Amino acid sequence: MTNEQILAACRSNWEYRGVADAAMREMLDELSAHLEDAQAAGRTGHDVVGPDVRAFAAAWARERAPFARRALRTLAMACYVLGWLLLFAYLVRWTTRVDVTPDRIAFWVALGAATVAFELRRGSLRLYQRWLLSLVVGLPVLLLVRWLGGDAVVFTLPLWAAPALLLPMVPYAVTDVRARRVTGRGPRRP
Repeated sequence: MTNEQILAACRSNWEYRGVADAAMREMLDELSAHLEDAQAAGRTGHDVVGPDVRAFAAAWARERAPFARRALRTLAMACYVLGWLLLFAYLVRWTTRVDVTPDRIAFWVALGAATVAFELRRGSLRLYQRWLLSLVVGLPVLLLVRWLGGDAVVFTLPLWAAPALLLPMVPYAVTDVRARRVTGRGPRRP
């Protein structure tokens, strides 16, 4: 493996694990310096990272971003996405209350589970793949639950629910913006 391939493998592993952009750039710079030093000394990249690049990247990511922190960030991101979807529902219906029915709950749960499973298995989804996934997985679940459960209202969400769901992501967004300003550049791709 070349140094560029090692850096690319580590970067993709860290992106998957949710390491912050600023920390990722710092880690890539440090690893790149170590790889260049090893190359100048006549050693290979595997002498630096070991035989399994993914295991090396995973261990370093766990050290830099513990599971609890990554889980909180993922939960905040899920709330953020849900908040925007809810806000969109308010705007489309031009109302201050949205009725939540079993079929909508089942649709979003099925779509979320399929998206997470696909992301874990294959990597990131493109826009057309997300639309296809929602048609193949979410739509049949929506129709089946509507047919079985009817259209009874489970609960009603007021307008303030959307901003409340957007709030948990604010500290992470501010931290990312500040980290980009400190480094003075955007994300670096090896």
